Amino acid sequence: MRPVTFAHPRNHVMSRALPNLAILLAACAIALASCSRGSAREPNGVNQAGSPTLGASWDSTAWRAPTVASLPDDSLSSAIRRGLALITATSESLPRFVGGNLNCTSCHLDEGRRSTAAPLTGVFARYPKYIDRTGAVVSMEDRVNYCMTRSLAGSRLPNDSREMQDMLAYLAFMARGVPIGSHLPAEGMPAMPRLEGNIVRGDSLYGAACARCHGADGSGMAKVPALWGAKSFSIGASMARVERAASFIRHNMPFDNPGTLSDTDAFDVAAFITSKPRPDMPNKAHDWPYGGAPADVPYDTKGHLAFQPPPLLPRKNPREGVVPMPARVRETAATRDR
Repeated sequence: MRPVTFAHPRNHVMSRALPNLAILLAACAIALASCSRGSAREPNGVNQAGSPTLGASWDSTAWRAPTVASLPDDSLSSAIRRGLALITATSESLPRFVGGNLNCTSCHLDEGRRSTAAPLTGVFARYPKYIDRTGAVVSMEDRVNYCMTRSLAGSRLPNDSREMQDMLAYLAFMARGVPIGSHLPAEGMPAMPRLEGNIVRGDSLYGAACARCHGADGSGMAKVPALWGAKSFSIGASMARVERAASFIRHNMPFDNPGTLSDTDAFDVAAFITSKPRPDMPNKAHDWPYGGAPADVPYDTKGHLAFQPPPLLPRKNPREGVVPMPARVRETAATRDR
């Protein structure tokens, strides 16, 4: 903006400058008031807060995720391949950072491509993003670490580590051609009808349809993930909620015959699985700091009482299981003198 020069005739210049200044001050006051409120109702997608014409000419239904087989032989391609290897063998590749026997692809099936299993396609284009559960805008690195600490019941991965950057390289690869802030037809997991699961029926269904792979005790077998116990996902994982677990089961399980369970069956199995002991989640009471937690969250948060909380198991290195909120830069005398 060009600076105002107070030259003669002084009154003429002041009469033009003061209305503009008043408008500017009013806009600043509105912006500050909005920033200070902190609300769980904030838009959670980049495109909702950005230009309404963003990606208007882009056809999301025609987009297809690229394949690793199409990559050339260069440094970036090597990082992408390493990232894919890390998400498919996370517990073996990063044993210090994974609490159990789950991998990223235990939930993000088919290398993160399956549309009904929280696909990784296009995710990179939607971060940074506001997340209700955190009550803040988070980076892609933080989102990866929420999976490491919650779904894998492990420890946060250093943001500047080679492994983190390789995983981000793969996520960026899986969003090639997707305009920033744009959405795809399939994201997350499909919503489910409002049903109540029956633990007794779920126990019977689990024995008939699930135990042959996940074990009668839920501990998993070889590459098959544990569904409860010390090596399973934590209470802070989305899969610890009955509705989210039911969606995954309904659309993706049994693994060798997906879609054969009804909605009611899926809720029954989910109720049974989520009732079992699992690792605790540090600082879980701080989730949804502005309220609004989903009804089936199995622990207390602001304005919410735990829904059918399971028995909790202690976990190793609980301090490393917390993803810290982004910190503000504090200027010190030392930094000013550099």
